[in-house]
Amino acid sequence: MVKRFVTLAFGSFLVLGGVSAAIAAESPGHPRVNEIDNRLANQQRRVDAGVNHGQINARQEERDNARDARVSRQLSRDEAIHGGHITAGEQRQLNRELNENSERIYDQRH
Repeated sequence: MVKRFVTLAFGSFLVLGGVSAAIAAESPGHPRVNEIDNRLANQQRRVDAGVNHGQINARQEERDNARDARVSRQLSRDEAIHGGHITAGEQRQLNRELNENSERIYDQRH
């Protein structure tokens, strides 16, 4: 009887833990994640504006999008590891990469 209770309690713990991790991963509410997401969206708007104004050609656009996609994939991996958030160190690294990408976009447009 006790063994059955322990098994049931452990199973419930796993299910509830999985549900809470899934909820955290689905709702982008962590400030560090939101900052990176907002920066990625802003850079995409800047690249699109550069293309529309003829300042960025198709090859440059593809390269810029690939760099931002790499940052986005890393963000997703980091979020998956930490249950929907990223550490301060990961945020610094992603911001460094985004800063480099931002400078390249600026140089292309000016």
